[in-house]
Amino acid sequence: MSAVSHEEWLRRAKAQEVSGAHHIDGAEEPGVGATFSVVSPRDGQVIARVADGGPAEVGAAVAAARRAFDSGPWPRLAPADRGRVLLRMAELLEEQRESLALAVSLEMGKPITDAYRIELRAAISTFRWYGQLADKLTDESPHTAPDALALVTREPAGVVGAVVPWNFPLTLASWKVAPALATGCTVVLKPSENSPLSALLLGRIATEAGLPPGVLNVVNGDGPGAGRALGLHPDVDVLAFTGSTAVGRHFLRYSADSNLKRVWLELGGKSPNIILPDAPDLEKAAATAAWGIFFNQGEMCTAPSRLLVHSSIAERVTEAIVTRARELRVGDPLDPATEMGALVGESHLERVLGHVGGGLEEGARLLTGGSRALTGSGGSFLEPTVFDRVDPGMRLAREEIFGPVLSVLAFDDLDEAVRLANATEYGLAAGLWTSDLTTAHQVSRALKAGTVWVNCYEEGDLTVPFGGVKQSGNGRDKSVHAIEKYTELKTTWIQL
Repeated sequence: MSAVSHEEWLRRAKAQEVSGAHHIDGAEEPGVGATFSVVSPRDGQVIARVADGGPAEVGAAVAAARRAFDSGPWPRLAPADRGRVLLRMAELLEEQRESLALAVSLEMGKPITDAYRIELRAAISTFRWYGQLADKLTDESPHTAPDALALVTREPAGVVGAVVPWNFPLTLASWKVAPALATGCTVVLKPSENSPLSALLLGRIATEAGLPPGVLNVVNGDGPGAGRALGLHPDVDVLAFTGSTAVGRHFLRYSADSNLKRVWLELGGKSPNIILPDAPDLEKAAATAAWGIFFNQGEMCTAPSRLLVHSSIAERVTEAIVTRARELRVGDPLDPATEMGALVGESHLERVLGHVGGGLEEGARLLTGGSRALTGSGGSFLEPTVFDRVDPGMRLAREEIFGPVLSVLAFDDLDEAVRLANATEYGLAAGLWTSDLTTAHQVSRALKAGTVWVNCYEEGDLTVPFGGVKQSGNGRDKSVHAIEKYTELKTTWIQL
């Protein structure tokens, strides 16, 4: 990938074509005729027209998934055979890595280097990991009385509806699709209307890899249309969603209003990143804090958007972050040298700018950024932005901004740091920087978060689960624990 120049990516972008049809029952399905435009945030230009799905298309996809589950071969294959198909999907993702990275970069503004090296690496690794896991799951035979035999078996839950956002369109789709397929479930995937192209490519790759018709279906459309229809459909057994807390509430209501399908939610975050004076490397802590909030344009549910720093080192750490923010190269996502690309679209950029304006009105001090960047490009770019003198009651400290906006809050003692960290309705992730082992353990236990990173941020691999507590959701993606979302436990008691 390193040999691909900016000019070559631009040429490929002009040449790249992705069919905008839904992927249903192993084939392209144009739907009833309605379409919508996919606009690239890098320049505001339409890059594709995509079929717009609603109840009819969702119904067709769910019917295909139901047939494939009830009477098709996929749930009845030996787990090792399912695993081989997932491994083949990983191979094809690797073979088509550059075209997939280009689709991701064009549709959501991620720098092409990050799309190739990080997004695609994660998707490929996920299918490979669950492909290798498929035949290594075991059932149970509890010890009972000598005149009985008890079996506890895991069975595939059925038809899975997976609704994923635009910020990591392939990674988050893979985190849901791969474990669901590994267990023998069938899937209807609804990507964000901002990023359908990479998901449609994934559907076609699945068919090419040998996935039977109906096992993975992809339906385009927005939340009120396709998302609502999927949430309300009585033949969907499990719904897995990643997105905002507000939309997560809708899916819980859809479940209550339909068949009480299980709903697994990975929602928003307002993650604290605590830096103590005894951090093993303050320069690294500051650099990581800057990287964490500006990576992916700050469009991450785990973004360390609240920097909690001890007052004795606050000025030093904040100055280092501001310096890095001013050095950061904001540019065309298709330029391999770009470090921060475009926000996903104009409406989202306006929303983030509204938070910046609100912070100024509430009395926070803007240290750098806060304005549009690359104003002549037609794209949706924002300067890396840092506020200090942020009060815990300000919107900057309470609401998920989902952009490259950092709020710095100073504290004087460890108890205050923990109180500030937990003073949020969210509980997705947290960071802690300290050299003291006891502090690391005690504070990690006290933080209300699904993941705590100590002396690092955004680290981990597929062996560990990912998810949140409080209004950041429930259930876990990644690791063997993700299997729990897509299986049902059955007890068989045999009297001897």
